[in-house]
Amino acid sequence: MTPELRRVCWCPSWRLVSSRFPPVDLFDRVTRDEDLEIILEIEGLTNDRLRDEIGDIHLVPEADRIHGPGTTPIMAAFTHINPTGSRFSDGTYGVYYAADSLETAVAETAFHRARFLAATREPPLEIDMRSYASDIDAELHDIADCQDRLPELYDPDPTRYAAAQRFARSLRDAGSNGIVYSSVRGPGGECVAVFRPKVLQPAVQGPHLCYVWDGERISNVYRKSDFP
Repeated sequence: MTPELRRVCWCPSWRLVSSRFPPVDLFDRVTRDEDLEIILEIEGLTNDRLRDEIGDIHLVPEADRIHGPGTTPIMAAFTHINPTGSRFSDGTYGVYYAADSLETAVAETAFHRARFLAATREPPLEIDMRSYASDIDAELHDIADCQDRLPELYDPDPTRYAAAQRFARSLRDAGSNGIVYSSVRGPGGECVAVFRPKVLQPAVQGPHLCYVWDGERISNVYRKSDFP
């Protein structure tokens, strides 16, 4: 089943990532396509931390790579993969997940953070999160508002993502730019799973947030700073 295409124009889309480390801006500093792999190889060989932060550039086809100011947060989503997968990735390729609002992005990421913290039985703590805003204007495969018709793609249990992963893999292999879908964790919101960096405009950093884990759940989310 191949869903219809829909033009998604969000200015901006919102993405939240952990603030454990300062952002690495290597992709931002590259000005020419031919310099990219050379610089990555040289800097990665001399800096273990940097190599870990950059990830594997070979996961991104050359035609899909981007560079220049504001591209590092985007490329990082594709050069780092979660080997256990996600809703729309089987763990062999990266996906840029983003939401149509900061509130929806919080709902999505807070769910997964809480699930991890509960599984590892973490004591009360606070988690710093960094937001990124990136404009998107692209044709994406549309499964929004299809929860009743396509329940297997909306399963709320992360251990039952197999059907959604197969669905996404087939679209990506056929050249899809990505998927737009209704948020599973934030009612009324929408999310995108972008397969190709080039459909996103350079990202700008948004507010820093803090997720408060009380030992059982994320009981509060507060804003630490506004746009820099």
